[in-house]
Amino acid sequence: MKNLIILIIITLFALSTTNVVAQKANKTDTISIKTSSQCGMCKARLEKAMAYEKGIVSSELNVASATLSVVYKPTKTSPEKIRLAISAVGYDADAVKANQKSYNGLPACCKKGGMDH
Repeated sequence: MKNLIILIIITLFALSTTNVVAQKANKTDTISIKTSSQCGMCKARLEKAMAYEKGIVSSELNVASATLSVVYKPTKTSPEKIRLAISAVGYDADAVKANQKSYNGLPACCKKGGMDH
């Protein structure tokens, strides 16, 4: 009987510890990044690119403010990596300038000072 009680206590402790570890692994953070986006095409391009980035749960671009809100897992990526990913698509991300080659490949309306759609 004593061994059974000890076994139950050990099992309960192991299960509660596993739950705490799982909760930490599922933790997410949110960051808002000012971009050089201009239009709805920029929104589609950025959100699609972010969907392929490791550790990003979701992203949404507010076209009016050119701000990209990103929900991400800090155990998988970082704000610096997210900014670099945005730059790789051709857009400025806070102080990180757009990759010039990618920027050159954007449609004219998506470049800084571009025409509206």
